[in-house]
Amino acid sequence: MEESREILFAKTLETVRKQAKEQQNCISQKQVEDAFRELELTEEQLALVFDYLKKHKIGIDQPADPDTYLTEEEIDYLAEYRKEIAIPEPLGDGEKEAVFLSAMAGESGAREKLIRLYLPQVVEISKLYTGQGVLLEDLIGEGNVALSLGVTMLGCAEHAAEAEGMLVKMIMDAMEESIGENLQEAEKDKKVARHVNQVADKAREFAEELHRKVTVEELAEETGMSQKRIRDAMRMSGFAIEDLEG
Repeated sequence: MEESREILFAKTLETVRKQAKEQQNCISQKQVEDAFRELELTEEQLALVFDYLKKHKIGIDQPADPDTYLTEEEIDYLAEYRKEIAIPEPLGDGEKEAVFLSAMAGESGAREKLIRLYLPQVVEISKLYTGQGVLLEDLIGEGNVALSLGVTMLGCAEHAAEAEGMLVKMIMDAMEESIGENLQEAEKDKKVARHVNQVADKAREFAEELHRKVTVEELAEETGMSQKRIRDAMRMSGFAIEDLEG
């Protein structure tokens, strides 16, 4: 069975996002156009794709400037945080490659040096994920944990450039996972709220008819909802549904 156009579009968009992620959240206009060529998008549809990518802080043809997306609170936090971490002197390409090779060989001093070297990089990466429900300081915290773990896992890389890509990817993955977990939790909270509100609304309507609070058994019989569903709603609300007797 052929995939629908909508499914193919969604898969292509996800592929483009992954490709941009592997390129430090930057992708060329040609890469996007080539990816969607099979779908034969109109100019207007393609423009919407580029708008979507820009809203997700993905640069087109050149890196996006994530600083423009920061709130005043985030700017203030970063200013204070940068005072707490030592900003290392930048290394030349050869020096950085040597540090990576030593870390890949398991040298603890090199691993510690990489952590110090990449703490500011974690800050820069975190800016790409602001505005998605997770606090900036939490994003940095997740990235720092991934950095500390990542420097111990570089031995499987074949060369320094691959090791560096692995490390950056682990940091980005940790932040994305944190955002995903937060979204799942938010959706769960919404489901709980809908559940509680539904039971509370039915209880209020029935209580108004009877001019008194109603019992779980009465509400279940009246509405067809199970007693378990009603009791679950009571528990989720902290037993604060006014028109239900506990």
